[in-house]
Amino acid sequence: MTWRPRNIRIVAYGLAAVTLATMVVLAIVLPVDWRPQDRVGLVMMGLVGVGALHLLARPRLTAAEDRVTVVNGIRTHVLEWPEIVDIRMPVGEPWPSIDLADGSTLAVMGIQSNDGELAQTNLAEFRTLLHERGEAEEPER
Repeated sequence: MTWRPRNIRIVAYGLAAVTLATMVVLAIVLPVDWRPQDRVGLVMMGLVGVGALHLLARPRLTAAEDRVTVVNGIRTHVLEWPEIVDIRMPVGEPWPSIDLADGSTLAVMGIQSNDGELAQTNLAEFRTLLHERGEAEEPER
């Protein structure tokens, strides 16, 4: 299963389309004294903006039979099911965190609280899979 945030994807890709369209229109309607490389530069700036917005819309959480893949903006983390102790999203947090067996945590931007009920449903689905597929034992203290 794969979970992706809904609202941020709509906003980011919509804004990316508007940004690129604006830069292309500007490149076309600029005065004739602007050189072709200036026009291409405007479109390239629009493409850089589209790339940055794609990074905002890229996060996802994928659960396979043997592993979990967490994609957050730039970094991708591949985890085995037994490495994961729990997933939690306290009230007011923008996204959940996975507690790992080594004591560290990992943000999971593929589920975002601004999606409201969808985020809670996605979190519950992942938590169910986690309990089925073998979460790690909590370390003794």
